[in-house]
Amino acid sequence: MKCGVERLHNRPAFAYNGSMRILTAAEMHACDERTVEQWGQTWESLMEHAGAAVAGFALRQFPNAVRIAVLCGKGNNGGDGLVAARHLEASGKQVRIVLLAAPEQLQSEPRAMYEKLPTALRDSVFVLHEADPALEHFLAGTDLFLDAIFGTGFHPPMRGAAVGMRDKIAGLAAPVLSVDLPSGWDADATAMHTDGAFRSDAVVTFTAPKLAHVFGGLTRGPVVVAPIGSPEGAVISTGNLTWTGVSKKIMEVPRALNSNKGRFGHVLVVGGSPGKGGAPAMSSLAAMRAGAGLVTAAVPRGIAAVVAGFAAEMMTLLLEQSSTGGISTKNLDAERVEAMMHGIDVLAVGPGIGREPETAEFVRQFIAKTTLPAVLDADGLNAFEGHAEKLDGRGRMLVLTPHPGEMARLLGSTIADVQRDRVATARDFATKHSVTLVLKGWRTLVAHPDGRVAVNTTGNPALAKGGSGDILTGMVAAMVAQFPQRVAEAVECAVWLHGAAADAYVRTRDEHTMLATELLEHLSEAIRAPMERDGVVWLQEGQ
Repeated sequence: MKCGVERLHNRPAFAYNGSMRILTAAEMHACDERTVEQWGQTWESLMEHAGAAVAGFALRQFPNAVRIAVLCGKGNNGGDGLVAARHLEASGKQVRIVLLAAPEQLQSEPRAMYEKLPTALRDSVFVLHEADPALEHFLAGTDLFLDAIFGTGFHPPMRGAAVGMRDKIAGLAAPVLSVDLPSGWDADATAMHTDGAFRSDAVVTFTAPKLAHVFGGLTRGPVVVAPIGSPEGAVISTGNLTWTGVSKKIMEVPRALNSNKGRFGHVLVVGGSPGKGGAPAMSSLAAMRAGAGLVTAAVPRGIAAVVAGFAAEMMTLLLEQSSTGGISTKNLDAERVEAMMHGIDVLAVGPGIGREPETAEFVRQFIAKTTLPAVLDADGLNAFEGHAEKLDGRGRMLVLTPHPGEMARLLGSTIADVQRDRVATARDFATKHSVTLVLKGWRTLVAHPDGRVAVNTTGNPALAKGGSGDILTGMVAAMVAQFPQRVAEAVECAVWLHGAAADAYVRTRDEHTMLATELLEHLSEAIRAPMERDGVVWLQEGQ
């Protein structure tokens, strides 16, 4: 027993992929080859580390599982499963192994791991070639399944005994822990869903996430990345895709003891119109919660009292109204603009601002007249429909936060066009206009002017409610105000925290019930949660 526990805490010499590049299946294989050929690791050691990581995660995530069934294919994924089985058995679990190939058909490294199994465990292995009525009895009473049949090297479709096994466990209650990927997923798939894959309640992958880990809806449970011995220099990607969560490190440095509000930026939220006073109020509150030193809401006179009553800490600036109560172009007078900009570090323009033509004209001219860093959202973006050429980040910092509909309007295309290739859409616009573009939706993307795109993996359906975007706008502006020299990280961090706070909410309450402002009640929890825990990086917390 003691030996098994000690081995589970044997961490590999190298840490996880610190920049968290997202790899293709071919790039992952090349990374493993470089690790072996250039850094002196062996294929067996990589497999040992992978299996130990799976076993360790299983013990922590499913502590009450006693009877564990490990389902192994004949390739390296199966070898990882065999190592995990050995560790779990040594830790006192009742382990049963199902091999989907005869032992002599195992590839070389998996065969070596099979030979390392304790004799009693090896003698009890169930070899499944096709449907076998004895399998049901063998699996009876299982508390946890480890799916180690197919991994990154798999190419659809799935055939043979694996299909029967998939159908068998689909109807069983025990959770499924996927080793690398749920069997049946193509590691290079970017679609949210795939047909024919194993169900999954948690996923442990290794070294770096693959495309499917960040774009696919693999599971509603956690998805973690475990280091297995590959150094940073071995992790090479040509796709220029990274993960937003790494940028959270900018919030992990404590503030100086002699801090004051002037050190953390002054955000001016410009927005609001009749009936939409809550939007700039929510953005302002979010900016305060996310750490901005000062926040002022600049809104039409007619709704100023409503906005000001939202939070005592918020300052307000009264703007001249149009005939319909929106923001008037009268506010573009040079003296008024200068007064509005006095002491301001970052602008957030658009929440609740409406689509009245005069207000849209105000937005376009206001952005042209100012050079301060600016975050544009909602109708602040819609004001540039047909005028996207005016969104130019050269010489100033612009962050755009469109949902697919707003993105389509900027491009003069359709939502279907935007969604067809979200990465290319975001990257092309960001590089062409020299802006940072946050394309919201399933797996929100943060595209930067240099062509890099970060993929966000936090968030859940609780965010599908009015006001969530306004909260994000305020958070982005606040992060940019605090970290003006690290804008890319600031924006990515804001996006990650926004989703992580919603994830924290649903751990104790139902996703249907969250109000946008309630997200902010869990922001501190999201900030404090370490990105790396128990030796693995958490891409997705799970619900």
